[in-house]
Parts: sequence; structure tokens; C-alpha cells
Amino acid sequence: MEREVSFCPKWQSALWVLLFIVSCLYIAEAEITCRSCQPGNKWRVQELLLKFDTSEPATGLKREVFGNGNRAESAKSRRLPCEAGSAECAPDRAGYVGSKLKRSTDNLRTEGERYELLSKEMKVSLGKMSDQHETGDSETSAVRHRERAIRNKVGTGVQDQAPAEGTGSAARRRVTRSELRWSGEERRSAGTRQEEPKLNSSTFALTGDSSHNQAMVHWSGQNSSVILMLTKLFDFNLNSVTESSLWRSTDYGATYQKLNDKVGAKTILSYLYVSPNNKRKIMLLTDPEVESSLLISSDEGATYQKYRLNFYILSLLFHPEQEDWILAYSHDQKLYSSVEFGRRWQLVHERVAPNRFYWSKMGLDKEPGLIHLETSISEGQALYVTCKLQNCSDANKGKPFPGYIDPNSLVVQDEYVFVQVSTAGRPIYYVSAKRDVFTPMKLPKYTLPKELHVISTDENRVVAAVQEWNQNETYNLYVSDTSGVYYSLALENVVSSMGLEGNVMVDLYEVAGIKGMFLANKKTDSQVKTYITYNRGRDWRLLQAPSKDLRGNSIHCVLPYCSLHLHLHVSANPYTSGNIASRDSAPGIIVASGSTGSELTTSNVSVFITSDAGNTWRQIFDEEYAVLYLDQGGALVAIRHTPLPIRHLWLSFDEGRQWNKYSFTNSPLFVDGVLGEPGEETLIMTIFGHVSHRSEWQLVKIDFRSIFNRRCTEADYQTWHLHNQGEPCLMGVKRIYRKLKPTSRCVMGKTYSVTMTSGPCDCTEADFECDYGYERRSDGKCSPAFWFHTSSMSRSCTTGMTFLNSTGYRKVVSNNCTAGVSAEYTARRQQCPVQAPRGLHLVTSEGSLSATLGANVTFLVFLEEGDGARTSITVDFGDGHALTYSNVSSIEDGVKHIYKAVGIYRVIATGENSLGSETATLYLHVTCQLEYIHLSAPFVAVRNKEVNLTAVLWPSQVGTVTYIWWIGNNTEQPVITLEGSVACTFSREGVNTVTVQVSAGNTILQDRKSIAVHEYFRSHLLAFSSNLDEHNPDVAEWRLDVSRVIKSSLIQATGVKEDQLLVTILPGLPTAAEFFLLPDKQITEGKPEKSSAHLDQLSEVLLSALNQNLVQFTLKPGVQVTVYAAHLSAAPLVDTSENHSGSAMLMLLSVVVVGLAVFIIYKFKRKIPGLNVYAQMQNEKEQEMKSPAYPTEAPPSAQQDLVHSLEILDTEFNSRPIGCMKPHVHVKFSTELPTYIV
Repeated sequence: MEREVSFCPKWQSALWVLLFIVSCLYIAEAEITCRSCQPGNKWRVQELLLKFDTSEPATGLKREVFGNGNRAESAKSRRLPCEAGSAECAPDRAGYVGSKLKRSTDNLRTEGERYELLSKEMKVSLGKMSDQHETGDSETSAVRHRERAIRNKVGTGVQDQAPAEGTGSAARRRVTRSELRWSGEERRSAGTRQEEPKLNSSTFALTGDSSHNQAMVHWSGQNSSVILMLTKLFDFNLNSVTESSLWRSTDYGATYQKLNDKVGAKTILSYLYVSPNNKRKIMLLTDPEVESSLLISSDEGATYQKYRLNFYILSLLFHPEQEDWILAYSHDQKLYSSVEFGRRWQLVHERVAPNRFYWSKMGLDKEPGLIHLETSISEGQALYVTCKLQNCSDANKGKPFPGYIDPNSLVVQDEYVFVQVSTAGRPIYYVSAKRDVFTPMKLPKYTLPKELHVISTDENRVVAAVQEWNQNETYNLYVSDTSGVYYSLALENVVSSMGLEGNVMVDLYEVAGIKGMFLANKKTDSQVKTYITYNRGRDWRLLQAPSKDLRGNSIHCVLPYCSLHLHLHVSANPYTSGNIASRDSAPGIIVASGSTGSELTTSNVSVFITSDAGNTWRQIFDEEYAVLYLDQGGALVAIRHTPLPIRHLWLSFDEGRQWNKYSFTNSPLFVDGVLGEPGEETLIMTIFGHVSHRSEWQLVKIDFRSIFNRRCTEADYQTWHLHNQGEPCLMGVKRIYRKLKPTSRCVMGKTYSVTMTSGPCDCTEADFECDYGYERRSDGKCSPAFWFHTSSMSRSCTTGMTFLNSTGYRKVVSNNCTAGVSAEYTARRQQCPVQAPRGLHLVTSEGSLSATLGANVTFLVFLEEGDGARTSITVDFGDGHALTYSNVSSIEDGVKHIYKAVGIYRVIATGENSLGSETATLYLHVTCQLEYIHLSAPFVAVRNKEVNLTAVLWPSQVGTVTYIWWIGNNTEQPVITLEGSVACTFSREGVNTVTVQVSAGNTILQDRKSIAVHEYFRSHLLAFSSNLDEHNPDVAEWRLDVSRVIKSSLIQATGVKEDQLLVTILPGLPTAAEFFLLPDKQITEGKPEKSSAHLDQLSEVLLSALNQNLVQFTLKPGVQVTVYAAHLSAAPLVDTSENHSGSAMLMLLSVVVVGLAVFIIYKFKRKIPGLNVYAQMQNEKEQEMKSPAYPTEAPPSAQQDLVHSLEILDTEFNSRPIGCMKPHVHVKFSTELPTYIV
């Protein structure tokens, strides 16, 4: 069995001890955990870490103990994570898993999973580990960046004097340095050591590794005397392992041999793993900071072979049956497999969710090499797929669930598979039993869960913890039928606590060795009380407190006002005792810490024991002790939690009635941990400790066999009848166990096995729980809930077949009663009546109301009531296509359809049979991805003249789109439209910024333009020598750069000021451009008549320069381009550039023709219905508002030359709209617009 132990370095004056438990058969992360999970086939390696805190004074040592650290990075998840005894019931299947235990000198409380989760084969304890009596409540982050610890709370309580070594001390009393050296009782007993009972023990010091602060221990067991120990120095500053040593013992821990030479003197080891099916097979991982390798041994660690890895292992999952099959999860979310115990690896799948991969289960899955895994698709979406071990190609992948699931929600436990799908912000939980189709889990209608977690799936039923809408710190427990679909309430308001890493711990404890027995802490009226059940939650009652205390004084505690309450925290740390413990090999014996009174408290904590399965309890210590089971439960060992050095422990051979003190070492030892030989038959233990905080660490091996003088015979056993307050029929049977007599002091040995005989009982009402939809009344009867229709039937009920009509009761799962009232309470089989379809549901497989154009959309159709086999289903997809199916069962996998156009489609499903019909409607938005937007706006606008702003989309049709506009200085109140164009006016001169955002689906794109607003300006079109067309790639960047060159050439040729000239090249061929002249504010300020004259003067200067071919620029060596004014007399008939062309005349003629056509259309445009003058550029309104100097954004033509005439002719348009106007319905626009250069 693997364990980790820490060592105390000599050179530190203050340190914190961190205990981590590391998994050998790795256990999947669970967000919620029951207080007890029965042993599974998972193995864990444990680790103890020391963190040095030099900020503490050197007056003593403070330590913290951790368990369940997680080597893998966690993914929170999971709304369905935990099952008793399964991989999900522990925080992680990666290298480290467990719960943190904060150690104080007052007492120890731990919250975690049952110790049996680690292994059935460990018996362990941990003494107090603080040399300073102040409570150590600090936390440490001394783990790798890849690790995390699932931490649990630790409470403190007042210590009373107990029959153990050392003097009792009051809570939080500071212990002096002299007391730390030797307790008073140890000093008093020093002179009589020869007379006191002493255990057979031997001590071994880990010489040379005093600086190492971590250790991992594997005790093979199975009649093997081999123990392996990996010690490490973890540098908390570097966050890595810097040294390591491998030790091996072949004599049960009496002596150890250092094996560094066999694995490589310079090799730094980080983790130890063991095959759960063959404990002779050992795997060691090197520290990846140095090298990524693994060492494999097939002879219990005697020899090793080294293999290089090309990836870094975060976690491992061993196959439950095949000893050489392993799954490895890497740091980059890749899953690898090996069928040769790590000698060769093969990539299985990429983008696998952490801790969401599972081996197949024999008898349920089609083949043993099948892997269940969750793969990430995108943020918020994942898929549940199955893969073959050696071939996980797309062709061999299975998709058991049709559609996407929520990330980190896949849980595969026993015969059940759970996934979660969120729709409209509310989660829907699906379950598949025996790998059948997925069905929504049916909780009571108004449960409305905020969170749901699977606690266990054993014995063909599911236990779920649900936090309902009105709960914050408590959970309700629900139990299912065998299908895992229908749930009924078992217990309300069960106490929970949250670990620092987000794991929820529910105070529910399953008693080992007795089927159907649980303990739970329930919160009622702000008080926490402990309840017990013997029939899987059907009935609960309070615990009867002991009648006497340790001193024989009577305890006056009368039910229901006073009872016994227990701390149900269990330690997942094998070096610590939990607050409660039970064993399969010792049925009926439960040891727990708790208190008596009206509620559970954390003060005055004592230790109690029951020998008759909770009917009666006895107090055995009045302060906290770690109690361990020896020899199959035939003896009990107790070690006191104390900050003082001790050399005694206590033994009981009569189920805790009497305790005898034994010494295990000559010198008092600060006890830091105890681990036992694997197996329930533990008779050998190792205590880890140190003589002082500066000494070498000591390993004390204790052999308890010497205290037993004989082996047990049949005469040493007696029969014990299990009962609940005198009622012998529990779970439908009478159970009789064989137990060791309290007066017998003998060794039961490894051959002992628990024997039980049982006899059937007649069924009574107590053997039945309320069925789904029914609630238990105050008189104990089950009646229908107000929301439940008793006439509702399964949709699979077919005419001519039969169905089970519930009586409101169902037998408790695993209950074996017979006859009695069974016929009265059991569901009755009846003929399925013919009925019209009711409750037809239509959804997409992803639970979404949108789909991507061209994608395969899967529609799922469900029918709640009606004859599914005789009800035809028609699905009308809303695009002119429809499909009809003869029955519901033929479309269980869904109906697939591909849409070929963007739009909103009304999808209608119709179910019909001879008695009636039912319809369901779904409105599906089919969209495509918005890739690009462009804001079309004029670069210069006339003040108080309407301007049209248009957002151009690519592709133009993407589905439902929302436009958000910020215009001018109005930045606080945007204009929101459903159309891509708005009309606005600007009342002030200057530069105005227009921003538009386009929202389509999950995509939001933005564009911004600046518009120069002036009262007067002039503009002219420009043409170029034809050689420019040969070098025009017609892209925006090229137009931008050439526009800058043209502007510079115009300024150089005319001397116009830079701030008065704007130039832009228009899209398309032949190449054309436009320039704008703005008035000089210094000359024309407040003088409109001078503005017009000044602009006319500048225009003449520019046109003159252009007509004289004075504006030229060099595009590239050998390519000289001439710029012309584009009007009738502007361009000469002969090109003066180096590359002559005869196309100039043709271009000018075309300009004239187009200009005349525009004029005629403009004049008569209102007589031609539906004609849009500003085709593919701007709408009609924008065309009308152009001033004599207003630029257009149409392709180069004679329009610009005719603007002045158009303005004079269209004198009726003089309106001045204020603000933004509703966009025109018939606006059309191009996908590319001119770029303006300022």
C-alpha cells in the first residue's frame, strides 16, 4: 500500500507539516463527497510534506498536516461527481488526492472521505504534531504548481484528562520548552520501566536524509515483507524536487537499504505508483523539471528499467482488471494509453477534460478496451465520446449522448453514466443505466436544484445530494429507483461544508460491515443533530446517549431533547485517525468522537464506541485519541493526540471496555504518524516520529504478535444478532454475525472471515419507501404530491402491452423481505390503455435555439404520454421540407436536417394517433458567422444636411443582427436599430466621429469613421494616366498609400495648405480619385461670401495645375503617373507619361454618357417606382441632399461634375432633419467603399 511520510529536518526551528495522499489507482475529482465511501479498487500513494516557515519564533515547532493533495490541475465541475467507493468519490485520480488536516495542540478534527477509500489494507493514525501549544491555523501552498490540495476544516476542543500517558492540559495552554522534552507521567514512570508491559519494536533512523521533507511509502502486503519508501527534498522557493532517495526494506521495516545507485545516482524521483492488480509491479516517475522518464520494476522494487517519455504525466488511471493497462493524462490535455505497463505509449485523444476519462466496465460495455472520455469542443461545450484503446479514430468513436454537454460534467460510475446540459440557464441532468439511452433525471417537480451531486451508485440505485433553490449550506438527499431516473426524498437539510478547493463535504457516513446502515448530521432550527438509519434512509432516529460517563457518573440525557451527536468527518489521510471509523471485518463496532446534549458541538469532545451497531454507546476517552483496528477488529489501539513526546499506546481486547498501557520505545518520541501493514488483519505497525525537532527521523516498527499467546478457536466466538432497538428484521432479513468474545485474547489471523447467517422476514410497511411523485405524511402514509398526476404513464407504454401502475410505494433497494404486505404495496401490472398523445416536446440535441448555416441540426422529439408505438410523428422543418415517422421509437436518435439559407424557421412536430394529436413548435435561428463589417459614411458633409450612414456586412446575410450607433458627441445614448442604415444631420462644423457595433449571435464587430462637417467646400474628380491601372491591386491599403502620394503632389504643385485639402481614391477600375477643398478659417471666419470666393479661387488654381499636367508622381522606378481633372476639357487626347495609351478619349466619352444618364434619371426618378438611383452605394435620400460641393461615393463618373446642376434643379428639397432618422427600408450598399486621406 502506498503512503507518504514527512521528515523533520534538524536545521529548521519552525516548520509546517503537510500530508498529501497520492493515488496509485487514480481517483477522479469530485466536487462533493460523502463522509464515507466504501472501499473500491482504487489505490493511493500517500505523501507527507514539510514547509519551513522561518517567520515563526524558535520557541517550538508548528506543523500542518495535509491529505488529498492533487497533482493534476483541477477543473471544477462537475455537477455529478461522486460515488461511494468509486473514482469519483475522491477529489482527484491524479498523483495527489486527499484532504488537508490542520494540526493544533488542542485536538484533531478532519473532514474528508473515509479512510477505506484509500485501501482496505491500511490501519493508520497520526499523533499531534505541534511542539508549540498554540493552534496552528496557517495554510501552506507548498505544493507544485501542478498540484492542489483539497483542504478540510479542523476544529478545536477542550481537552480533559484521559487515561493515557502525559499530563492532561487545558485547551490552548502554552506548553513550556521543558514540557516538550518529557511529560510528567513519562518522568514518573522512568524508574519502573522494567516492570511495565513493552511491545516488541525496533527503530531505524533515516540517516543522511534529514533535509528531505517528503516521503511516499508502499507496503506491498499480500504476505510480502517488502516496504518501499521514496523520500524527497521539495524546494518551496523553486517549486520543484531537488533531491530524492529510494529506500527498500525486506523485513517489514526493521531495516532499510538505499537504492539510489540502482535507479541512477543523479536521478531525481518525484512519484511512486503501484499496479493495483499486481503489487510487485512498481512505477517511479522522475521530476520533469530535470527529465521526463519513468522507471519500472517487476520484482517489488529490487531492480528497475528506465524509459524516456515525450510528455509530462499529470495523472494515471490503471485498469481495474488488466495489470498492464494504464491511461496517462498529460499537461497539454492529451490522453495516452499503454498496454505494457508504461514501456510504450500511444496517443488516444486530444483536448480531453481533466479527470473525465474512465475505463470500461466488464459486462456493461461491449469490449474491455473501451474508454469513456469527455473532450472539449469550445468554451462552454463538450462531447461525451467512447474510444477503443488502440484505435481512437473518428470512424471508431462512439457518441452515446446525442449533442453537446456542459464541460466537466461526465461521470461514469458502475452501471450509470451522468451528463449535464444547461438550457436557458437551468441545468438538465441526464442518466443512462446499463449503457442504455439517456433520460432526464426526474426529481420532485419543484425541487429546482441549484446544484446536484451524485453521492453513490452502489447496489443498483443512485444517491444524490441536491441543494435546492432555498438552501445555502445544506443539501437534501434523494434516492432513485434501479433505473436511476425517478427520485424520492430520503433526508432533508443534511449538513455540508466547503473545502478551500471547492469540494463539498456532506455529513453522511455509511457504516462498514452492515448493509443499509448510515449516519447523518441534519440541521434543524439552527441545531445540528446526528441521525441513524438501518434501512437506507427509509427511517431515521436520534442516537441514545451513554447512560454513564468514564467515571461511572450517570448522564441524564433524555430523547428527543438530548442525544449523542457525532462528528462524521473521516480522514482520507492514512496517517491520521478520522472522527469516525468502522470496518467490514468488525461489524457492529463503531468508534467516533462527539458530544452529548441538544446539538453537536466542537467543545468537550469525547470518544465513544458502540459494539451493537449504534443501539448503545459507551464513552472510552474524554479527549481525542486516534483509535485503530488490530487483527480484524479483535483488538483496538489508541494513541493520544498530544504535543508532548510519548512512548506509550493503549490496547483493548474487549471492544473498548478496558484499556491497557504499553510502551513502544525506550525514549519518548514526538509521534507524527502511524501506518499499518496492509489488510484488515494488521498486526505490524510503523510509527514515524522524532526525538526532538533537531533529530533524525525515526521509524519504529511495532510487532503486536508478541502480546497474543494463542490463535483463536471456535470456542472463542459468539453469535450476535443485529437489531434496531429490538427489531431484528432489517432490510427484510434477520442477520446473525459471528464475533469474537470480549473475554477472548487470541489472534484471529488472516484466515478469519466474517460469517453471517440470515433468515427472511415478512414485508411490512417499513420495507417500502415513497415512490416518485409521492410524499410521506405525518401518519407515515405516502400520498400524491399536489403537482403529480397519478394517471401519467411512461411514453413507452404500448397498446396491448402492460405497465406497472404505482401504489405510491416502492421497495427499498436491496431489501429482501417476502410475502407480508408485499402485494399491497408493490406496483400492479395493468394493460396499457389507448390514449391520445400528450406532452409532446421538440428540442435540438444541443438544447439551443440557433444553428449554423450548412450544419447538421438534430431535433429530438419526446412524448410524455400516449402509445408511442402507434403514434406517428411528423416534423415540418419550416423551409418547405417535412418528414413523417410511423412511431416515436423510430426517432430516438433524433431527426437530422440541414438548412441552406439564413433565416428564422418555425419547426413543428406533430404526434397523431386514432384518438387525437399533439403539436410542439420551435423557432430556430439559422445564422452564419459574421466575418467583417465596414461603415460607409461620407468623408465630408454639409452642415445641417442629411447624411446616410450604412454598415456593410460580410457576408451580407448572417441572420438576426442588431446595430448599435454612437453618432457625433452623443456617446452616452446609442441608437439601436435592426437595420443597417441610419440618416443623420450635423449642426456644427468640425470633425464628428461615428461608431457602429454589429451584434450577430455571439459575435460583435465594430467600425469607426470620422466625418468632416463644413458649411462650404468644393470637390472634383481626378483621373490618372492609364498605366496606373496596371499597378492597382484594388485593395484598401494600396488606395490609402497612393492617396497620400497624390495629396503631397497636389500640395507641392499648387502650394495649397495641407489642412485645406483632402484626397481619396475610389474603389474599382479604371482608377479614379476625388479631392476636397476646405475654406481657410483664418480668411473666411464669419464671412460666408468670402468662403465661396476663396474656394472658387483655390479650385481654379488646382484645376489649372491639373490641366497643365503639373501634378505627377512616381509609383515605382520607370512608372510615372500623371493626375488629371476629370471633366470634358481636363484630360488631353495624348497621354504625356512614358507609357502612352489611346483610352483617354474613350474614358471621357463614357463619362459624358453616364453623366447625362444620371441627370435624366435624377429628374424623373419619382416616376419610376422601385428604382434606386444610388445603386449599391447610398440610398435615395442621401443622393438628394448633396450640396454643390458635396462628395459622392459612387464609382468615378460624370456625377461629380453635375452635382451643382442637380442641386439647382432639385430646389424643393430644403428640409433640415434634426438628429438620427429611421433608416430607409430599401437601402442597398456595396461591399467596398472609398478610403479618404486627410
